[in-house]
Amino acid sequence: MGILSRASYVIRSRLNAVLDSAEDPGEQLDYSYEQLRDQLQDVKGGIADLTTQKKRLEIQKRRLEENVEKHNEQAREAVRQDRDDLARQALEKKKQKMTQIEDLEGQIAELQNTQDQLVEKKNTLQGRIDEFRTKKETMKARYEAAEASTRVSEAMTGAGDEMEDVGRSIERANERTEDMEARAAAMDELEESGAFEDALSDKDSIDRELESLSTDSEVDAELETLQAEMGADGGSETASESTSEDVESATTEVDAGGTDGGSDEPADPAVEAELEELQNDEDG
Repeated sequence: MGILSRASYVIRSRLNAVLDSAEDPGEQLDYSYEQLRDQLQDVKGGIADLTTQKKRLEIQKRRLEENVEKHNEQAREAVRQDRDDLARQALEKKKQKMTQIEDLEGQIAELQNTQDQLVEKKNTLQGRIDEFRTKKETMKARYEAAEASTRVSEAMTGAGDEMEDVGRSIERANERTEDMEARAAAMDELEESGAFEDALSDKDSIDRELESLSTDSEVDAELETLQAEMGADGGSETASESTSEDVESATTEVDAGGTDGGSDEPADPAVEAELEELQNDEDG
């Protein structure tokens, strides 16, 4: 199983675990994105390590190449000095170094091939991560829009948990208000009926009944007084009318007596003046 295959397996496993445990899709997507970025960093770290190993082999190869050139010069110098034995030893060392160089070149080529593959896969993974990031933001925006739309719909229809709590609060407040209104009405009714006064008074039922009778007697006495006053006023008016009639009769008799001259006694001037004044008052 390659590095990317193992990384993909680990990511899928962790992603499934996160999706099962988390509730917010936005958090799930962000977590998955961070996991992918971590895997990408691991791949980049592997490429860096591989490149470091390749560079070390290349350094060894250059040193061996330098030794090969050195042994080649030694062999030539030995031949010039007619030291074939030394020349042979130098050539043998040169051969060993060249064999090591060939092995290093094979290892370097293999590491280079692996590095190229990792770089290509890293670029592919980078592209997938960039694509996932775009999809992640799009999905988060869609989820947030859907969530906002759901909250608005629940608020309008009263189907949400919060709206249910609000509805229950309103219902409880309405019930309390109705109970308080009924209690206030009952208190007003009791106050009008005098129940509060009776409850606060220290008098018993006999005292209250006697007070009621006393009040009734006082009302009856006051009524009789009013009736008597009204009757007296009526008698005064009747006496006034009677006096007026007597004055008119007396005046008529005086006038008649003066005309006929049949009176035995002479008229009193003071009486006549008083009668005349009464007559003028009646006429007026």
